[in-house]
This record gives sequence, structure tokens and C-alpha cells, in this order.
Amino acid sequence: MNYFLKNAVLVNEGRCQKGEMKIKGGKIEALRFLDNQEEEAALNPGLGGPCGSAPKLASEPEDPELWENTAGYEVLDLQGAYILPGIIDDQVHFRQPGLTHKGDIASESLAALKGGVTSFMDMPNTKPQTLSQALLEEKYRMGAESSHVNYSFYMGCSEDNIEEVLRTDPRKVCGIKLFLGSSTGNMLVRDPAYLETLFAHAPTLVAAHCEEEDIIRRNLADFKARYGNDAPFSVHPLIRSAEACYASSSKAAALARKHGTKLHILHLSTARELELLGGNVSGEVCVHYLWFSDQDYDRYGWRMKCNPAIKTPADREALRQAVKKGEVVLATDHAPHTLEEKQQAYFDCPSGSPWVEHSLPMMLELVHQGVFALTEIVEAMCHRPARLFGMEKRGFLRPGYAADLALVEPETAWAVEKSNIDYKCGWSALDGRTLHGKVRSTFVNGNLVYDQGRVLMPGYRGERLLFER
Repeated sequence: MNYFLKNAVLVNEGRCQKGEMKIKGGKIEALRFLDNQEEEAALNPGLGGPCGSAPKLASEPEDPELWENTAGYEVLDLQGAYILPGIIDDQVHFRQPGLTHKGDIASESLAALKGGVTSFMDMPNTKPQTLSQALLEEKYRMGAESSHVNYSFYMGCSEDNIEEVLRTDPRKVCGIKLFLGSSTGNMLVRDPAYLETLFAHAPTLVAAHCEEEDIIRRNLADFKARYGNDAPFSVHPLIRSAEACYASSSKAAALARKHGTKLHILHLSTARELELLGGNVSGEVCVHYLWFSDQDYDRYGWRMKCNPAIKTPADREALRQAVKKGEVVLATDHAPHTLEEKQQAYFDCPSGSPWVEHSLPMMLELVHQGVFALTEIVEAMCHRPARLFGMEKRGFLRPGYAADLALVEPETAWAVEKSNIDYKCGWSALDGRTLHGKVRSTFVNGNLVYDQGRVLMPGYRGERLLFER
């Protein structure tokens, strides 16, 4: 199906502008921006407004016949809805294989679809862990069979699989995942020889979870001695401390700079770690670190327990500023657990929460509150991950690029309720919260898969992501 989208606002490369789009053969065929100075001023009043401020986008050379000819196109009047590039989430845990009581590729990619996320990159700490090329390709088979959106899977590291890791195909695999903090099974890597070899010869980006295990274990012992089994959740950022984060991330950055390796530090949680970014070292911030602070543990408890821990209001503000400046990728670290698993005492409660369905609405709410401009979140959630990973023609509204689109109504108010939560685990930390900004429709590779509360193509499957490296 080909589409002509009219009466829309296009949000792309620093600008919001009234315009139209034609989609043909799964690609963006053409864009046309409509000049209206009064409307332009309303859409782009400055950084305090919904869209920010940047030079006007230039249209492709006008071809009147292209725009007048609608034969073979389904014409959709969007009535002022905003068209964003589809969200790219570079860190999710969809739990398949082996942990599918929490979530699976089908259930969590469906939630992603409804949240305007059109591409995801999934982590290797499943059962079995993705520690060989054969197991990695098996996950790709699962993705092709089950995913409602586009997909990629990381190759995982353990201290005995360096040869397998170095065989990773940089064109077909998003990256290599390195746990420098606690993980499941034997994926914690501490051997200096392994790390030197990895950073010297990694064929693609290395994405790292950075927390210093010795510091965490020492803090954990101290707080167990102090509280027994009755520790409040507010101890989490004291156990998984800012010190533990910086000690690990600074070591990883030093290794990357020594060898010239492309390092991506995942889920940054502190202001100080931002000092490490630049050159071949990039960083990711997750939506919950922009939403909560350590002042919220008493209210939200197990709902916001994650690794690394959510830190202070000052850290949150620094991370928000990094997003505004275009310095970081914005993702979710979507990590579902069942209610039974989560509703336990602090030391028994697993870390991680589900976010992928709500990440874009959360950011639209922060736009509504004046924290961000809409163009800033598109940069962090679409453009920057596409550039960082070298994604093949995705992440922008450009002719010839895949028509992965999130259509949103920025001011529509709605409440997160159990009845509209699509995660397999069935809960969200936002349950009961009213948000301003709703995903109206999602296109994946030019297919209108989700529209106004309905999945129009339940049998549609996304594509394996490819990378230009």
C-alpha cells in the first residue's frame, strides 16, 4: 500500500513544519513543506515552545505532477497530527528465550509498536545467554518469526568466548554487549586480558553496563548488616552508588581511548559520567532517569528499582541537559518482571521495569511541561541512535529512507491504566498517571500497522536492521 499523508506537521532535523509526505514501496517517496509564516511562528517559538528553533527545512525541488497525482495512494488526512521518525530503542530486554514468563519478542514488540517504537536492539542476558554466533542467529530467527517491528540483537561477552565475539558481523549486528557490573550467569567480565583483547579488536561498537562490582558488594554487605531483610528501597542508590558507576565507566572509557574502540556507555545515571563522553565514547540515557529521582523511592519503591540506580535531582537535571544539548542517545532499558517477582522485599526484588510502550508518551509529557522541545527528543530518540549505530537509511524523514513513522497528538491527554498496558507482565510504574501526548499511528517500513487503538496488521513482521559500517 502507498500513502499520501496530508495536513500534518513534520518533525525532523531540528524543525517542526507543516507539510505532506508520500510513501511508496515502503520508503518515503517525497516530502513537501508548506510555507505559512504565522503557523511557523506558532510551531517554533523558541526553546520554550513545543518544537524548538532551527532554520526552516528545504523542500525537494517541486514536482507539481507528483503531488497532484494520488492514483494508487491511500490519502490520509492527519488533521494536524505530528509525524516523527519511528523511535529507535537501542536497549531492551524482551526476555526471549528462556524468560518468557516475563515477556517475549511478540508481546514486547507489540507494546513497542503501540508506543511508536519501530526498531529495537535486544540484550543477550537470556537463557541461554547469547554467547555464540549460533545462538545469536537463533535469536534473529525468533525475531523474524515474532517481531512486530524492526529488530537487532547484541552479541554477548563472557570470559571464555572472545573468539566468538570477534566473529560478530558489523553489518548485520548492532553491537557487542559487555557487562562490567553484575549480570545474570557468567556474563560479568573482569579479566584484564579479555578486556584488552576485546577493545583492541572489536569489529563493531561495544555497549557497556558500567558499575564497579567490588564497590557494590561492599555497600551491599554494609546495608544488609544495618537493616537485615527490612531495607527500604531508598538504599538502592547508596548501594549501587555514583562512585560505583564512575569507577567502572571511567575504566571503560580509558580502554576505549587507548585502543580507539567505539564505546557506548549504557544507562548513564550520574552527572559526572557525562564528562567521559566525546570522540569515540558515546552515552545513553534512559527515560526513567529523566523522570524520577532518588526522592521518589519512598513512593514508588519496587516500581523504580533498576540498575544502575536512579540518582539525585541534580543528576537528573544534568542528564536532561545532555539530552537538550544533543549529547546522548535516549532509550529505555525495558526490563519486565512479573508482579510476583517485583513485589518482594528490597534485597529479593529484581531490578528492572517495563518502559518501551510509554517512553515516547513520557517524553511528550515532558515536552508538555516545558522540559524539552519536541525536536530535542526526536534528535535523542531517532536521529542520534541512527547516526551512532550507522543504521541503513532509518531515523530521519528523508526521501529514500524507510517509512518508519510515529504519528503523535502532542496535547491529547490520556491515563495509563491496566486495561491499556500491553506488556506481558501487565503493569507499569506509570499506572494511574495522566500523560499529555498520545501515539496515534505507527508505520513500519511503509506499512500502517497500528492506528488509533487498533493493530491493523497483526501478522506483519519487521525487518532485520542493517548497518553501514
